[in-house]
Parts: sequence; C-alpha cells; structure tokens
Amino acid sequence: MRESFDVAIVGAGPAGISAACVLAEKGVRTIVFERGEYPGAKNMFGGVLYGHDLAQIVPDFMDKKCPVERNIVESRIWYLSREAGFNLAYRDQAFFDQLRHNVFTVGRARFDRWFAEQARVRGALVVCSTVVTDLLKDGSGKICGVLVDRPQGELKARVVILADGINSPLAAKTGFRPEPRPEHVALAVKELIDLPEETINARFQVEAEHGITTEILGETTWGMNGVAFLYTNRSSISLGIGANLAAFSQKRIKPYEMLEEFKKHPMVAPLIQDGKPREYLAHWLAEGGYDTMPHLCGDGYVIAGDSAMMFNALHREGSNLAMASGRMAAMAVFDALNKGDVTKKGLDGYTELLRNSYVLKDLKKYRRFPSFLDSHDELFSTLPRLKCMAAREMLTVDGVTKREKQGKIWRRIRKELSVKKLLKLAWDGWRSVR
Repeated sequence: MRESFDVAIVGAGPAGISAACVLAEKGVRTIVFERGEYPGAKNMFGGVLYGHDLAQIVPDFMDKKCPVERNIVESRIWYLSREAGFNLAYRDQAFFDQLRHNVFTVGRARFDRWFAEQARVRGALVVCSTVVTDLLKDGSGKICGVLVDRPQGELKARVVILADGINSPLAAKTGFRPEPRPEHVALAVKELIDLPEETINARFQVEAEHGITTEILGETTWGMNGVAFLYTNRSSISLGIGANLAAFSQKRIKPYEMLEEFKKHPMVAPLIQDGKPREYLAHWLAEGGYDTMPHLCGDGYVIAGDSAMMFNALHREGSNLAMASGRMAAMAVFDALNKGDVTKKGLDGYTELLRNSYVLKDLKKYRRFPSFLDSHDELFSTLPRLKCMAAREMLTVDGVTKREKQGKIWRRIRKELSVKKLLKLAWDGWRSVR
C-alpha cells in the first residue's frame, strides 16, 4: 500500500463511485476503498434511483446494461390509520415514453457492482474488503492520505473524498463531521418479498418492466415521526418502514415488530399475499436536513452524500443527492489539482457548485421540515385516525342523515384536536415547505 494517488475515496456507494467515474475519466489517479466484500454488500436503501443524475455520470446507462428492475410509471401516497387509509395516485403517459427512466427501482447489490465497474473501466482502482481506519495528516495538519487495515496500510493522496455514509466511524473519529444526534437520524428496516413477476403486474396494474412507488405516512409508525414505503421490483416487493432513532429509543419499540404489523395492514396484506421473504436489512437515514450538514471541505478533503447529511426528507431523495454531490466533488477536486491548491480555499469550489445546484437549494428550502415533523406527533397518531373515522362515518349508510354525521365528526375532532392546534399545524406545515 505504499503507493500514492491523486485522490483517495472512502466508500463505494453512489457518491463515492460518482466521484470516481468523473475523476478517472479525466485521467486523475483515483482509488476507492470499500469495507464490504464487494460494492453494495453493506449498502441498503429503499430501492429507487433517479435517471437524471445517473445520466450526468453515465449518459448511456441503459445501453451499458444498468440493472434496472422496473421503470416507475406511477407514484402513490398513502395516509393510514392502524386499520384504514387514503390512497392518492398519479400515473402519467410521459413516464412510459419521453420521461422513461426518470425514476426506477434497483437492487443495491447488483447496481453498486455495475456502477463500480463503470469506474473501473474508466481507470479507477476499487479496493474492497478494506476499512479506512484513519486519515493521514502532514506537519501543517492538512489531510494527505488514508490509513487502512492492511499491512503497511498508509496510502498517500493529494485529496481524500469522504463518502462512507451517515454512520461513518471515520467521520466521527476524525472530527470532520460531528457524531449524528439520534433526533437527526432515522432507522429504517426493509424486507424484500419475492413474488412472481406476473403476480406483481396484475396486483399493481402494470405491464412487464413498469412499476409503482408508494410512500406511506400515518399511524403505521406507532405515533413516531417516520414513514413507510412499498416499491415494485421485477419479481419482488421492497417493503420498508422507519422512524426517528431517538423515538425508537424513548419508546423502546422494536423495528421488526412494527414492520410485521405493517405487513398485516388491509392496504398492504393483499399486495404481498403469498410472497416469500428473502432478505431483511436495516439502515440509518440522515434526516436532520440542511442545518445538520457539516463543513463540506477542508485542507485536503471534501465530504459528499450521506456523510454530509444530504437527504431531502420531504421528497425522500437521497441517492440522487449522493450522485450529484459526488460528481460536483470530483469537478471541484479536478480543478483544485490543476491549480495546485488543495487547501480548503482551493477546494471551496465544491461548496459553490452545490450552492448553485438543486441539491443545496432544495435542502435549504426544506430546512424547517424535519423540525415540523418532530413537533407535530398528531400527524402520526390523532390526525390519520380522525381522517379515517370521518371517511368511514360518511361512507357508512345506516339511516343517519349526513348532517347528523357531520356533526358527530366535528364533535369528535374538536374533542381530540382544538381549532388552535389545527391552525398551528397548517401554518407550521406551510412554513416548512414554502
């Protein structure tokens, strides 16, 4: 390992490999360290990727046989109580045609290996089963390489890109990013459920190669700030649920028990009936938002993707922010290397690129959204229950007049949620997304 590279990248996820692809294509000597046996071995996410950001790095990704599971043509939002729920769906012909692969599902194990191969063919060296245990510093304190868990494990690099995820022990150890606080992190669990392709097509009313995504809010997270999801793959369903890590700790709720109850919900159970569970995974999500992001660069290093707490909690976007930030990190590093200035000042072009992109603009726009969810637990308890009660009452034909039913509904709402609290909920919600 007593070699030297222009750039060392920690982590072979979407951010790290995006940076590696861009740098290697420009002729920069680049090495990527991945602690898993192969890229994707230790990575988990819901299963959705965005074509726009991937195309910025691999323009012809479909021609290069990107392992797409299903092209998403319909997006659904569910708002559920424990026993009922509302369903809002949007399907557009554009997603079959000119916007095909705007969003699609993938499996991380297959996609990450394919993506890493795109970096390899461009000239990057991807080294797996290797943990970066520390960062090397020169006499002035500038980062000048990495230390890995191999014999003679010091490797010199002019710049290090940290892209090893939110639960990075390296970031916490070095102090370049504070240890995430439990209230700024979500713990998500996911089960992959095998079903025949024809069964999925019939149940979700899609043809082969097309699929749907469902984002789910409400009582399913047992009163905690959290979400669930259901995504279609070619011959499996990705079913997951998550909530604030601090809430899990305070309420002593077991995530797998919450997932098992979610699977029995009347809107979920028919869709996964007769399915065979194949995998169970768990993952942290960076949900603190814009105000929890660390300094994005310093002398000899930059931070990208989940390591930089880049996650849009409202729109459930993370992988695209990782790819975009990895690409911009590579552009800034390449420029800094050419200028011979890899200090914080030389690398600050990365921050400027992000500031002028949708990444930081969106994160800044929704900076109040995480705290809005944290301060309104009625969104995950009282409100979905009352909404479903009202729907059930109005849809039940039992000889009672609609006026009487409306009065009953309003009295129940007034009993559990005051007008003042409802107005505050509406005001805070508008402020968090305006």
